[in-house]
Amino acid sequence: MSEKTQVRVDSDGNVYVVEGSNERLVGQYPDVSAEEAIAYFERKFNDTNSALVLLEQRAKNGASASEIAESISKISEQIDARAGIGNYDALAERANKLSASLDELSAAEKEKHVEALEKAKAEREAIVSEMEKLAAIDSQKIQWKQTTKKVDELFAQWQSAQKSGPRLSKTEANELWKRFRDARHQLDQHRRAFFAELDAKNKSAKSAKEELISQAEALVADGKGNVTAYRSLLDKWKLAPRAGKKIDDALWSRFKAAGDAIYAAKKSADEAEDESFAGNLEVKLALLVEAETLLTATDRVEARSKLNAIQKKWDAAGKVPRAQFKSTEDRMRKVEQAVRALEDTHWNASNPEKIARSEGLAGQIQDKIATLESELVSAKNEKNTAKIADLEAAIKTQKEWLAVLSK
Repeated sequence: MSEKTQVRVDSDGNVYVVEGSNERLVGQYPDVSAEEAIAYFERKFNDTNSALVLLEQRAKNGASASEIAESISKISEQIDARAGIGNYDALAERANKLSASLDELSAAEKEKHVEALEKAKAEREAIVSEMEKLAAIDSQKIQWKQTTKKVDELFAQWQSAQKSGPRLSKTEANELWKRFRDARHQLDQHRRAFFAELDAKNKSAKSAKEELISQAEALVADGKGNVTAYRSLLDKWKLAPRAGKKIDDALWSRFKAAGDAIYAAKKSADEAEDESFAGNLEVKLALLVEAETLLTATDRVEARSKLNAIQKKWDAAGKVPRAQFKSTEDRMRKVEQAVRALEDTHWNASNPEKIARSEGLAGQIQDKIATLESELVSAKNEKNTAKIADLEAAIKTQKEWLAVLSK
């Protein structure tokens, strides 16, 4: 309460404020002391003052002009009522000053609101543009898992902007939403078409591979005899289209199981067959010991006769276990090659046609040497050093050829 404010409390508890030569009834607070009555009405003034102080702070902190105007109207009513003890003139002056600042506050608020709207529009435009870029990608090149996740993120951003961002004009909001919705719908159509086509391909691939599996499983009962047929099916499997990883893995597991069964049956049959060939192996090993004595033979006729007899026994002995087949055959081939080499050597040495060719060529070379030697004598008489060197080299070459023919 101002020091200039004079207060009077009568016997009925009526509280008066003296203003100049007049008194103004503030209110009544009966059955209490004068001090208590005065204190009560001072608190009422202080409440109004506190409300004004709070409103002034809100205005400084950027509260909207409309909110400030509404609140100051209520406080002004309290000031006009003057239902307390205090300097209401000072409160009225502050309230009027705050009201006068509302125009400036409203203009700043409007500018800020326009900036916020522009920013919000730009953010939503960016969301729409991103969605339209996704919709423009070739559906066959889109990574749908990542794209679907991105679409969900953009939709969540759009909802958040609509809920918490500034409200755009109805025309702008509708236009942006239409673009966003159309792009999203186009993407959804592309996705549905892509997966429908993929599903059709997967079904076709699955059907083709199930047919191969049926054929492979039908071969299992025949075991060994169907390894070649299974390999043919395996080649077809490699050429068949994929049916999606999960489905393809399951199909391959079935196909491979059939192959494993076929190979296991073949292995079992091979082992049984090899066991039955053990006796044949002993016979052939003994024949090899006999045959390998021909590796050092010098009589071609005797060697061929012995080899022919051994070969007849070899063929009659039959098959050997697979593990020993190559080693035994290689040893027999070595003996056969040695006998053939004996025969080739004899033929080369006794071939009349070859001998005739050698003797005829040798005569020609000898005549050539005689001619060259005659020319060499002349060159030496003429002391033609260059010609002498050429003739000596030519004579040397011809003699080397003659030596080869004489062997």
